[in-house]
Amino acid sequence: QVQLVESGGGLVQVGGSLRLSCAASGRTFSRSPMGWFRQAPGKEREFVAAISWSGGSTDYEDSVKGRFTMSRDNAKNTVYLQMNTLKPEDTGVYYCVAGAGPYYTGSSSVMNYWGKGTLVTVSS
Repeated sequence: QVQLVESGGGLVQVGGSLRLSCAASGRTFSRSPMGWFRQAPGKEREFVAAISWSGGSTDYEDSVKGRFTMSRDNAKNTVYLQMNTLKPEDTGVYYCVAGAGPYYTGSSSVMNYWGKGTLVTVSS
């Protein structure tokens, strides 16, 4: 059974940092794109970041560019999202996602698996 388990969420003040982790189990994703989505209260789920299977390509939603960095460790079947200079509008549940196949097309990459999410709250 495939599982994506997020961790690292919590309460942080404006301007602070958090590092989210997503550990995958049940299969290897070392040849698949992975990513992060988020859902703010009362809003639709939105794309945040994606990374190719090699880690050589990344894409970000415009509002997080320069502040968020996604990386991966294929040996650990884990991806990370380093979030700096956090803003209140970054508040939401962050979901880890992974594709079943190898193809990477940035924010439009097909993601077949979803984690249950971790809550990030940025307080002013």
